[in-house]
Parts: sequence; structure tokens; C-alpha cells
Amino acid sequence: MSRAVLRVMQAGPHCSVQDAGRPGHMRFGVPGSGPMDGFGFAVAHAALGNPFGGAALEVSMGGLVLECVEGAVSFAVAGGGFRVALDGTPLGPWCVATLAAGQTLSLRPGTWGSWCSIAFAGRLDARRWLGSAATHALSGFGGGALTSGQRLEVEEAERREARHATLEPPTWVRPTDRVPVVLGPQERFFAPETLAAFRSESFRLSDAYDRMGVRLSGPALPVAAKLDMPSEPVVKGAVQVSGDGVATVLLADHGTTGGYPKIGAVPRFALDAFCQMRSGDAFRFEVLSPEAALAGARRAAQAADGYLAAAGQAAGSLEQRLARMNLIGGVTAGEED
Repeated sequence: MSRAVLRVMQAGPHCSVQDAGRPGHMRFGVPGSGPMDGFGFAVAHAALGNPFGGAALEVSMGGLVLECVEGAVSFAVAGGGFRVALDGTPLGPWCVATLAAGQTLSLRPGTWGSWCSIAFAGRLDARRWLGSAATHALSGFGGGALTSGQRLEVEEAERREARHATLEPPTWVRPTDRVPVVLGPQERFFAPETLAAFRSESFRLSDAYDRMGVRLSGPALPVAAKLDMPSEPVVKGAVQVSGDGVATVLLADHGTTGGYPKIGAVPRFALDAFCQMRSGDAFRFEVLSPEAALAGARRAAQAADGYLAAAGQAAGSLEQRLARMNLIGGVTAGEED
């Protein structure tokens, strides 16, 4: 059985092992965790021809450097626009290549994005908790944070040269200065002028940014009613306002309940691009009706499915690629009528 052994030469904060997440346990107080950028995670697996959801590495802006000390394994990178290099040779930010013994793979922040995923052509050996390798950063449960000197093993490792490619990221994965939001469920706790400021004024991501959530700097959003609401379930993307009027957008490792009012929620289809924003980035909320958000979710799902299907097609050898092309559309018999 083939195996590749990797050594972590350098890992920034919040680099960790993640899989598709830990669903079904929030009612017991267990966060779902999983990747910050779910679409980038899915693309990395699809580009290798992997089944969806297996363990991969999530890389933060702190960067990651891996050395292959044994074997060889193909890998795919997708997510933010990171600078990816193999033995110092630049690759595309979204790419598929092979890492062999003696080679070094490095990922550093590029021109945009805060997170990316590295998937491997094989099974990344990782600790599991409640059936998942997804790392919950605060507790460390799951596959765990990556640390310098750590040894990683990929079982059933394969070289998949036919899948080597540079992928073009779709336009919707990049963060923009407009973030969709649906009001509620506690917008009634805010005065009309506060809701107007939420709709129209600019916010920035603060430095208080981790896998649990990100606090926003911008206009204060004071609560106009007495806070007597009980704690209730919260979801990823909820915009929760604390007693000091500061909004926080909840992210992958958010708690399962919260007692602060939620002025709105960023729809799931917009969260991956939101997570790729960096501290200091400015944006405004664009309020959608529930119906518009549902329509946006359907369009996003259709576009994502199409991209993943295309990414899952191996590039193949020259002969294989030619065989898939229609090369006879302009051929004639060579005889005049």
C-alpha cells in the first residue's frame, strides 16, 4: 500500500485539519466546524477526483510549508488567491500538481483571500471526534491544529498526473464590497434609524477575526429594547449584536446558542466569499428579502455544481484531450460540387 509522509516545516495560526464538518450534533452543544470556505474545499477534492468531504488541510494567511519526506502524492489547492510554489517554482493559486520525496510545497498569502484548502490524492490520516476530522479550534478536538515539525501521513497515496492543471477561479469566489444579508430574526430590537444605518453605512472587518467569527467596526447598533430574550440556536452567518452595539458575524466554529439579538444573517451562498475578506476590508450590507435570498441560493448552487463538474474532469494526456474534442466540424470531403 502506497504512503506519502509529509513534514510541516512552518504553519501559521489557524492552519488545521478540516473535513466537510460535523453535522447532527449542534443540539448537543457541539459546533459543526468544517472549512471556512466550503466551495474552495469542495473544488480541491473535485479537481483530484476525490469523494466529497474527506480530510484536507486548511491554510490561513499565516501560510504553510510542507516537505515530502517519503513517497509521492498529488495535491490540489483552492480557496483564496494564495501564492503556491513547488520547490520554489510558482504554480497557479488554484492548481493540481504532485509533491514527491525531497520536494517542498509552500503557500503564502497572495493578492486576495484569507483561507485555502489543500486536498490529497489519498486518505489523510487524522484524528476523528464524533465521526469527523474537522478541527474545532477552541477545544482542539478533531484532526487538530498544524504545528511545525508535525508529521502527516497520506495513506493510499497516488500520483494523478492526468489531473495536473491550473484552474481559473470563478468570479463569485472573490470578496466584494457588497455583502448580502437577510434581516432578522430580532430586528424588532433595533430602532428604525439603527436599521437604516445597518443598511446604508460602511463596516470593516476588525482584527478580532478567527474561526468562531469576526467583529465588525463601523456604526454602533444600539439595542433599543430591554434584552430579556433567552438563549436560542444560532447559525453560521448570523450577524449578532452584543450589548455594546458591536456586530459580529458568526463563522465555522460558532457556538450553538446565543443570547444576543441577531439583526440579520448572511446567506450561506455568500459566506464563502465573505470569509475570504481580510481584516480592514470595507463593505456594506445589501438587504435581501427571504425570497430573493432563496433565488440567489438556487442560482449559486447551479453555478457551483457546474463548476465542480468541470473541475472533476481530468485534463488527461494530449491524446485523451484530443479524443474528447470535436475536431471534424470544419472538415470537408475535398471535392467541389
